[in-house]
Amino acid sequence: MSVELFESIAAQRPSESIFPLRDNEPEYAKLRDEHTQERNRYGALISLVEQIEEAESLNINGVSEKGFNPHRNKQHAFHFTADNCIGCHACESACSEKNDLAPHLSFRSVGYVEGGSYPNYTRMNISMACNHCDDPVCLKGCPTRAYTKHPEYGAVLQDPDICFGCGYCTWVCPYNAPQLDPVNGQVEKCNMCVDRLEVGLKPACVSACLGNALDFGVVENTPDNRVQTDTRIPGFPDPKISHPNIRFQQTRTLPAEMTRPDSAPIKYHREGTAGAYTPVIDRATEGEQEQWNLRRLSSRENPLVLFTLASQAGIGLYFLLLAAATGMLANSVALQFWGVLGSAALMGAGLLLSASHLGKPMRFYRGFNNLRHSPMAREGLGAALFLLFAGLHWLCLIPAQAWWLDMLPRTQALAAALDTAVAVFAVCAALSGIATIYYMYRCYRIPARPFWDHWQTATAFVGNCIALGAIVSGLITLASVPAHTPTLAALSLLAGLGVAIEAMGLLAHARAMRTAHSEGAVSQYVQRTTFGLTYRLRNVLMGINLALLGGIGSGLLAPSAGLWVAVSTSVLAVAFIGRALFYVLVVPTTMPGAFFWKNKGFEQHARDIGLACNPAVGVALSDH
Repeated sequence: MSVELFESIAAQRPSESIFPLRDNEPEYAKLRDEHTQERNRYGALISLVEQIEEAESLNINGVSEKGFNPHRNKQHAFHFTADNCIGCHACESACSEKNDLAPHLSFRSVGYVEGGSYPNYTRMNISMACNHCDDPVCLKGCPTRAYTKHPEYGAVLQDPDICFGCGYCTWVCPYNAPQLDPVNGQVEKCNMCVDRLEVGLKPACVSACLGNALDFGVVENTPDNRVQTDTRIPGFPDPKISHPNIRFQQTRTLPAEMTRPDSAPIKYHREGTAGAYTPVIDRATEGEQEQWNLRRLSSRENPLVLFTLASQAGIGLYFLLLAAATGMLANSVALQFWGVLGSAALMGAGLLLSASHLGKPMRFYRGFNNLRHSPMAREGLGAALFLLFAGLHWLCLIPAQAWWLDMLPRTQALAAALDTAVAVFAVCAALSGIATIYYMYRCYRIPARPFWDHWQTATAFVGNCIALGAIVSGLITLASVPAHTPTLAALSLLAGLGVAIEAMGLLAHARAMRTAHSEGAVSQYVQRTTFGLTYRLRNVLMGINLALLGGIGSGLLAPSAGLWVAVSTSVLAVAFIGRALFYVLVVPTTMPGAFFWKNKGFEQHARDIGLACNPAVGVALSDH
């Protein structure tokens, strides 16, 4: 090849540091796909040009001219040969240098799984980055539309300038490809080195691989000197989740069980000699001792704990107020006025807390950009509309207050119009509330997080909506309705119903997770050991709450203010403990990469087995 091919492109580049090709470019760094197949093994077309009317330039690095790669509109993929990987981390280094990454980010990461015992000890290294999937769950999950699946090379690219740092894509991705940068408050990830592909070069990580473990080309093409293009490897999540564009070769015999070197109590077990490896519990990591670990209930997701509980309480309270307005519960002007205000305030506080969870909170408005795909965008829109309509409902209640009529008695003439407006806003707020709870639930049905991917998430959210709404309604009733006994009895039955709905889901969830062959079983194991005493406390309190609420509702217990406050406190405590456990327990289906810079479990493992003696591992021999 001659460098003249690239002079017209090079002239448009803002920086000479972007390729042109060198005269002595090594052959192993060049793409060489002569023939391609029509469809991949998922049944999708490999040629992507049919998806657009005309091939467009990616405008890579500000260059509008198209590259000359004859297969630029076909899906490309990585190929990883586990037998060849020596764990040198050259691919990581090349990726970091090519993308000028900060030390705390890693688009490609090398880890390993291990098994057997001396002298038949086996370690299998794994190099993993973004797999540029056919069905990119990151793209569908991102509320800001920061992701794009391009017909050029099938690259899934992410724009950090659009991202507002919610991190939802890091939840839904099974491979830990998107990297949340806590310093800049945004997500970044592998870009397939599309600028290199445009000039016929393989990605930087592939070109740097010393052991010839990484290769790259049009998907389903078998690289030279390879015999396998499998979609699974020990520790790799189910490819059905996103149809990833990566293929594997691993021909060496491995033990029936492979363990991870990090702190996650997971190992991978194979049935027979040809079966796939599935995640199972590694009980040697945590043991069976029950512990409290109350401090570990606090996590980065604390704002989401408060947001979900506050918004569910606000929506539940609002629906109970609508029931009171229709005569199903005791009602008063004061109850409606302060109740609707409280409902809107709870949702407003929840939305503020949710925004505080973002890496770039002032860009919260971008959360509505992907209403077509993202349940998170729909959840946010539903919550915002609920706040709007509940707020308008409350404003329409002001002219009916005695203190307002004393100041402006003539507004009494607007009573009929205001009643109509209240009815309209109430219906709109109710529909928005239902949509909020539904899409909140959909946000957590994530296949990459099996502990959440169960209908129990719905019972938890709906149960809390009913129970917390009844509790808050009861507290407002105590302050605004003098003869509160019948109302508190009815609210007790409703709160008990909410607690019962959540308890039913928890029982089914625990049974399902105990028998699951996924990371969900590991989460349940951690719940019963690492947080075992906290988990037991939550369950005991839930049973006590059910008994007390049932007693008040049936008339066996007098609904005194003191008893109601005590039960309310207990219900709130159970809700907070349960929601905190919900977030801290989840074990994602990520690959067991090393991730030294944030994996304390691996660092200690490396010191214990002597791996830290190798400077390339990047782990200090001892703590300083």
